[in-house]
Amino acid sequence: MDTQARIDQLIKDNKIMVFMKGNKLMPQCGFSNNVVQILNQLGVPFETFDVLADQEVRQGIKEYSNWPTIPQVYVNGEFLGGSDILIEMYQNNELQQML
Repeated sequence: MDTQARIDQLIKDNKIMVFMKGNKLMPQCGFSNNVVQILNQLGVPFETFDVLADQEVRQGIKEYSNWPTIPQVYVNGEFLGGSDILIEMYQNNELQQML
């Protein structure tokens, strides 16, 4: 399976999918940690993919979304954005309503 197909399958298989540095138990950067903390605060189930463990996915997810940074959050198959966007959506209660 090629990288884009793998990414597509992960996004389809998980209601909330986060491509990040590290994982939900051990984020490896502050931005990834922000996303994990917000989702944990909301008490919603989510899956993560550690891009540090797979260079093909690390580059491929940037091409998939046409977004240059990690983390990247997908909900119901749609790209939401990264840490800053998630923080803003959380503060505006948009994220809570969506989830």
